Amino acid sequence: MTTSADAVIQASVRGAEQQQLDLLHDLHAHPETAWEEFRSCVRVASVLDDAGFTVEEKLAGLPTAFAARIGSGPLHFAVCAEYDALPGIGHACGHNIISAISVGAALALAPLADDLGVSLTVLGTPAEEGGGGKIEMLERGAFAGVHAAAMVHPGPVDVARAEPYAVAHNHIRYDGKAAHAAAYPDRGINAADAFTVAQVAIGLLRQQLPPGSRVHGVMTNGGEAPNVIPQRTEGRWYVRAATLSTLTQLEARVNRCFEAGALASGCELSIEPESKPYAEFRNDEELLALYSARATELGRRFSSGPDSLMNRASTDMGNVSQVIPAIHPYIGIDSLPAVNHQPEFAAAAASVAAERAAIDGACALALTLLDAAANAPVRARLLNSDA
Repeated sequence: MTTSADAVIQASVRGAEQQQLDLLHDLHAHPETAWEEFRSCVRVASVLDDAGFTVEEKLAGLPTAFAARIGSGPLHFAVCAEYDALPGIGHACGHNIISAISVGAALALAPLADDLGVSLTVLGTPAEEGGGGKIEMLERGAFAGVHAAAMVHPGPVDVARAEPYAVAHNHIRYDGKAAHAAAYPDRGINAADAFTVAQVAIGLLRQQLPPGSRVHGVMTNGGEAPNVIPQRTEGRWYVRAATLSTLTQLEARVNRCFEAGALASGCELSIEPESKPYAEFRNDEELLALYSARATELGRRFSSGPDSLMNRASTDMGNVSQVIPAIHPYIGIDSLPAVNHQPEFAAAAASVAAERAAIDGACALALTLLDAAANAPVRARLLNSDA
């Protein structure tokens, strides 16, 4: 059955190629940021609805999440579609390609779902870029009953194994007191100074960070006018570490740097999480091996070295992987020297190479799930997991 099923999947991917590419380019042309992906959510779900999937809108009470379901078998796969873009630089992480891959894989598997004894769900997952959409969906039961979850993410090159950092996303705010900067500077409390002290402290802290840790951020409000002592400053800061446990310890140290800014300046400090922390990723080794083999058969070549480090980027799929067998491989779009989160990568996310990656990714992902369903030991293990 596997050989004939292979042919069905590859023919289905070719048959749905134009739908995939139209979706890729449409999302790219209409980028929407985290929690604001109203058009994108409808656009992705509509392709599946037209193909006979049963679509549930506003999944788990989230306006830009959905589930599209087909098949009634006991083994339940979830394929995740991301579609949020980055502020200011659009689809510079290529989530338009992720949606095209996930939709293409689902369309290819759909005709075989019942024969394979599979239930297939495409989950539209908002707000990966800092909002933790999958964490909210996980905690609200959107992944209940799923035996394995998968998606494929674009990068400059192909990398099979996801090794993302755990990450905390925080909104930082200092409140001081405004005053005329020339006439009455002694009557002000300078919130910009508070941020300066904190950033200097963080810069010094970096010398003692554990290997692989990251601390970085931006000031989103630094004051209004040069002759007004800034009354309020705000910023967004990320802290990354190898594991959630290490992250908890590191975040406390970074927060003390922000506290130093408040103490030195006399400002009031507020630290508010923008989402729940993202966890490190736990790869399902058998599913990963199946994907690697199928991608290689399709002519994909996995890379290593400095160009392959997109696999260290944090993702809320890490939280899913902690409770459900999962994979999150990366597929290259030949963008070098451009890498993710650069404007040049956004341009590459609508290139001919991106189109090829979308088709290859859909085929590799569909064949991976086919193999997992048809491989008796893998199937039995997944069915016995705590879905």
